[in-house]
Amino acid sequence: MIVCIAEKPSVAKDIARIIGATSSKDGYMEGNGYQVTWTFGHLCTLKEPHDYTPMWKAWSLSALPMIPPRFGIKLIDDKGIQKQFAVIERLMQAADGIINCGDAGQEGELIQRWVMQKAQAKCPVKRLWISSMTDEAIREGFQKLKDQQEYQPLYMAGLSRAIGDWILGMNATRLYTLKYGQNRQVLSIGRVQTPTLALIVNRQKEIDNFKPEPYWVLSTIYRETLFTATKGKFTNKEEGEKSFEIIKGKPFTVTKVEKKNGKEQPKQLYDLTSLQVDCNRKYGMSAEMTLNTIQTLYERKFTTYPRVDTQYLSDDIYPKCPQIMNGLYQVKVAGTAPYADLVRPLGGKPLPKTKRVFDTSKVTDHHAIIPTGVIPQNLSDFERRVYDLVVRRFISVFYPDCKFATTTVLGEVDGIEFKATGKEILDPGWRAVYAQSSALPVADEEKKEDEEKTLPSFVKGESGPHEPTLTEKQTTPPPYYNEASLLRAMETAGKFVEDEELRAAMKENGIGRPSSRAGIIETLFKRNYIRREKKRLVATPTGIELIDIIKEELLKSCELTGIWEKKLRDIEHQQYDPAQFVNELKEQITAIVNQVLADNSNRRVTVMADQPSGKRTKPKQGGTQ
Repeated sequence: MIVCIAEKPSVAKDIARIIGATSSKDGYMEGNGYQVTWTFGHLCTLKEPHDYTPMWKAWSLSALPMIPPRFGIKLIDDKGIQKQFAVIERLMQAADGIINCGDAGQEGELIQRWVMQKAQAKCPVKRLWISSMTDEAIREGFQKLKDQQEYQPLYMAGLSRAIGDWILGMNATRLYTLKYGQNRQVLSIGRVQTPTLALIVNRQKEIDNFKPEPYWVLSTIYRETLFTATKGKFTNKEEGEKSFEIIKGKPFTVTKVEKKNGKEQPKQLYDLTSLQVDCNRKYGMSAEMTLNTIQTLYERKFTTYPRVDTQYLSDDIYPKCPQIMNGLYQVKVAGTAPYADLVRPLGGKPLPKTKRVFDTSKVTDHHAIIPTGVIPQNLSDFERRVYDLVVRRFISVFYPDCKFATTTVLGEVDGIEFKATGKEILDPGWRAVYAQSSALPVADEEKKEDEEKTLPSFVKGESGPHEPTLTEKQTTPPPYYNEASLLRAMETAGKFVEDEELRAAMKENGIGRPSSRAGIIETLFKRNYIRREKKRLVATPTGIELIDIIKEELLKSCELTGIWEKKLRDIEHQQYDPAQFVNELKEQITAIVNQVLADNSNRRVTVMADQPSGKRTKPKQGGTQ
């Protein structure tokens, strides 16, 4: 008998139906030589400190750093989990072979490997690796099963991450709680959460310490068009007034009219972060809500695997795209076919194939998020919105570039130069996919307004009266982070990067994985380190004090966390030794413990009023990211 193990009951049922295991049993399905069972996400976790030695049960500075000689796993203490594990264990010990049908990613690999280890499975193991849950993808996946050994590097990367988070989270949390939390306030420290909190706190301090400074802008209206002085800002009012007096009452003369044609390429396909950014900007959806929604769409077969960090498709997807388009053509929402008119212009000829969309070298485990072509039914409002974003982005990459003309007009009054620019869309190209749609990201809608600002026809040498103004303005602080801008900052290790290609190059050094960032942000909310004020993310006094009290740069540096993330990727690609990664973390936590213990200052974090004195809630077991 071959035992298949999936990550969720719903996924197991789909797999069982395809392979003919149609007889329902307690905790599994059976038939056609298969038994299909499931986990509920994580059934196992790394052991807690007290599982290694009773002396680590009590929180004590003298016990730090806690570094087990060998890390072990245990079943999570939950009756439902233990009952299901007993079923899995019985099936696996009698199996002739196992097929790991877990989510095709680092976390999915870790979940199922731990269960197989705990069940002491001895038979050969194959791996099902698919990017969508359609019937066709499942059938194809079963025809191309891989040997589990091929995914050993993926497992080692996941295991190294879990051990690294345990070493840092368990030790640093106890260390800071005992040293600075007055033994009453748990101070949760994590390899990813602490640098993320530091980003928010540092931005908030920039805003709080910002002193606005006045400046003056000289502009004039000529033929109902606003022209601005090219000299830029006047930091001195007298200087601005002097220039204003020079041009007052004198004629405005056009000195140059330049028209340039330009092109704008379609936006790249979605990875998880760019989808979360757009859903937050457009619909106010949190990163976690977006992840949960796109995960549901994946499990319902409407979109492909979501936990990805590439915006490219592998070349083997190209032949499947016309079939996907055909499915989108037939989609109906409230009795209308919203995509039919968008797909129609692409029909009757081969779809364009560009390196900006299809590049196998840019795809590792999974490709960008795209629709499957399966016609969706009964979508919730949020599912419909997220699905619509994914569909329009997919259709738009096969459309031509948007063509526009940029007009620049220069003029002068008595030696002082002025400039006005306008953009005119000549051919909308891919932007036609977003016409009458709410799917265009907010930032692009603002850009769209600028692009449609056309100028009247001006002729070089023309002259006439104008109305000058000198406007006082003030410098503004940087904006607060919202979830969209925080996700982008995490993706690029705290650096502000707007350019898509440069941002893609920096992803390897981002903070956390795309799939974990939403959970990290939610953890900061749960720990009362940050709160929401409308769309703003604001650090609480506790969050600010915690970052202030951490003097050890290792714990809060985005750059360093990004470097660790790069090493984990390198482990996955067999370019870095997992043992070296873990040993480096052991050395780092030992150095941090020694630094903090040597601190003779009387620094303390204020105990939160809503946490009863003397009551301490331990952070979630297993280390914290």
